Amino acid sequence: MDRMLVVVFGDESKAYEGKKALGELDREGTIGLYGYAVVRKNADGTTRVEQSDEPLPLGTLVGTTFGALLGVLGGPAGVAIGATVGLGVGGAADVYNAGVGEDYFYDVEKALTPGKVAVVAEIEEDWTTPVDNRMEAIGGTVFRRSISEVRDRLHQEDVAALKADIAQMKAEHAMSQAQRRAKLSEKIRLLDTKLQTKLEKQKERRDALDREAKAKADYMKGRAAAATSRASI
Repeated sequence: MDRMLVVVFGDESKAYEGKKALGELDREGTIGLYGYAVVRKNADGTTRVEQSDEPLPLGTLVGTTFGALLGVLGGPAGVAIGATVGLGVGGAADVYNAGVGEDYFYDVEKALTPGKVAVVAEIEEDWTTPVDNRMEAIGGTVFRRSISEVRDRLHQEDVAALKADIAQMKAEHAMSQAQRRAKLSEKIRLLDTKLQTKLEKQKERRDALDREAKAKADYMKGRAAAATSRASI
């Protein structure tokens, strides 16, 4: 099962130890580690996101669920990586796009107090014990959430609601007097613009998910091939 993982540590050295442990679990085949970053909470409330390009290039996952969660923790991912930014930049939209729920984000935010450092990762795991045991032994507090498709359902509901409003206004338009028709025409135009914007964003999201799925599949295939090669030696 694919999950978002945030592990909060008391200091940077522990966080990098936790990152190393995740890499070891990945190489053992216990988990699949798709992407990760180390996030430091500064004393002024801003965060610094430091990236690693292993095992998948982080750029592959920016704009997807992983990128959205990084955006929540440190501002827009493309800006925040390697830079100090405010936590609230784009926060509401990114919480929605991350698909892990506002409660998850706020739990993480509450634990990631100034001076603490977190490892943020997207992983595949069949059971939680291996990761929990390793992280807790290092002193990390683990927050995980299965990646949700709630955002997609909500987008579909938004689109359906806009289409229903447009249909109703068009019906009213056909039966209204000239002055009222002009006002309705403008409302219909504005709603149609919103609808087209949402449809474009849906397509962008689907394309991003397709790229993410392919990158993950190629990575897992390569890892399986490497394991087979090692076994045959």
